[in-house]
Amino acid sequence: AYMMGIDPVDQRRMQEESLEAILALLRAAPQERISRETSWFTLREAQLQLRPYTHPYPEILTAAMFSPSGPRLAGQLGAGLLSLSASIPGGFAALENAWEVVREQAEIHGHPEPNRSSWRVLGIVHLAETRDQAIADCTYGLPNYAHYFGAVGVLPLANSADGADGAVDPREFVKAYADEGNCCIGTPEDAIEYIQGLLDTSGGFGTFLMLGHDWASPEATFKSYELLARKV
Repeated sequence: AYMMGIDPVDQRRMQEESLEAILALLRAAPQERISRETSWFTLREAQLQLRPYTHPYPEILTAAMFSPSGPRLAGQLGAGLLSLSASIPGGFAALENAWEVVREQAEIHGHPEPNRSSWRVLGIVHLAETRDQAIADCTYGLPNYAHYFGAVGVLPLANSADGADGAVDPREFVKAYADEGNCCIGTPEDAIEYIQGLLDTSGGFGTFLMLGHDWASPEATFKSYELLARKV
């Protein structure tokens, strides 16, 4: 399937061409004009109609899953990095060398040494007072979540909410999902260990982001946020 009608073979080239042009416009001096010609757009003596309120312009990050294309583009164009891989099977490994790719590309293209504070890493967390309670909370929505995303192929999830006979105990499913280590379903202490693992694997980053999800009821989700804020 093509996203937005774009052949996947062309996506990365078009992303690079468009982001380079956007950054050129944002970084241009007040009287500077930008011209670009590609197979799918042309800029002739272009400038922004309205310059950014944020100085010098809003922060821009490139997204990354497994491949080095996101980190490479971040270093090449002097952007930040958003890593989404930690929440999917095998994704921790993608963090090990991501920043080295950013740094190497920044050096090749003459950009200043990139700052790890511009790196954001996404994880999935649900907390409760006990791990058993956190697992019970996630029987509310995690099996449906995993079944949906596994079925549509958006995320390469290792589990499916359906077994061979079409029925899996929700609690056992959630426990098995948590044991894979791609998310944190547990206590604040578990979350601290989980985030420290991300920091150790990556070598350090600026911001930890949590995926907003409906694995638990609204009440249990709010409680999870409170525990994270107060204890993590």
